[in-house]
Formats: sequence, C-alpha cells, structure tokens
Amino acid sequence: MEKSTNFVNEFYALINSYGGRDTLMEALGCGAKLVAGFQANRNPDLAEKFVTVSSKISGARATMRLIDDLPVIQYSLEYGLGENEPDRITALLGVMSNAVDLLFYPIETVCWLAEHKILDVRNRNAWSYLNSIFCVLSAYLNLVRTMRRFSLNREKLNRQDVVSIARLSLDCIHAVSTLPRGYLWGGRLSTLQVGAIGTLSAGLGIYQILANRKLKK
Repeated sequence: MEKSTNFVNEFYALINSYGGRDTLMEALGCGAKLVAGFQANRNPDLAEKFVTVSSKISGARATMRLIDDLPVIQYSLEYGLGENEPDRITALLGVMSNAVDLLFYPIETVCWLAEHKILDVRNRNAWSYLNSIFCVLSAYLNLVRTMRRFSLNREKLNRQDVVSIARLSLDCIHAVSTLPRGYLWGGRLSTLQVGAIGTLSAGLGIYQILANRKLKK
C-alpha cells in the first residue's frame, strides 16, 4: 500500500508542473511512434493508429508551446550576457542559445498558424524547414554549452550530469532527423529509430525530474 501511495505521489509531482507534463507527453508520443515503427510490417493497421496517436500528442505539445514565448523572454533577460557563467565561452554559448530560442518560438508559432490555416503562408515548406533548422541549433548549442560547463568541473561530475549529456545528445540526434533528406541524417532514420531515440530521451528526462525532486526533499 505504501509503495502504491509513493508511486501516486511521484506521478502527481511529475504532472503537477509544466515541464513534467510536457516530458510525459513526449514519452507517450515517442512511445507511440516506437510501437508504430515496430508494427509497421507486422500489423500496418495498428501501426497507422499509433502514428495518429503520436501525431496528435505532438500537435498538443506544439499547441502548449504557443505560450512559451514570454517565459523564454524573461529567462533571456535574466540571463543577460551570462555574467554568472564560469568563463566567456560558456557565456557566449548561452547568449547564442537564448537568441536562437527567441527566434525559434515565433517561427514555430507561424508554422502552427499555417498548419491550422489561420495564417496564409506562401511557402509552408520553407517555414517548416526554418523551424527544423532552429530546433537543431537550439539542441546543439544546449549540448555544447552543457559539455563546456562540465569540462570545467570534471572533478564534480555525477550521475545526473552524465544523464544530462546523454539526453541532450539524443535530443540533438532527434532534431537533426527532422531535417529534409540530404542534410546530415535528416529523413534517413526509420520511424522505429526516431521513436526509440525520442522515448529514451523522454525517459531520461522523467528520471531527471524525479531524481531532482528527491534531492530537494
């Protein structure tokens, strides 16, 4: 009974924050894509249903990100020029990352409006491509900045730091896979591979949230 109560409490804590809910939705969406890829040749009809589930969840997450602009602006203003970073390189990477995010969210909003035919956009493919580019840049800069921070404090590395690098690396791989075919490995990964990468990344994200909560107790 106590274990069941603890599980319910942990699950409630996870979904009681925006970041926790988004990570859980990411896990469900990517998990559905993973099942779709696994069943693609075995049961095409079932695979198609899971593709629909994954697409709907992804759309819901994109809709929720429409309100992320203001928090990103606030964070960027508070971050400033990275005065609290350990060195200038890390600060520069932080400023670049914030600049990319400030551009990414409005671009994604335009893509969302165009997808739902609220905004008439001449070339939706170009906007979608631009959105993927900024998604890749954001993931890459976050990874490089995190690795730079850890390289300056190697003696203090712990399990959480390793998990962070692993997750950011998976996010970068996943982001590049959304690029059109011909750019790195864009469009070359199968549905099964993309689903596996996304599911693993989301799983690590859930682990991080729960682990950080335990450390604060």
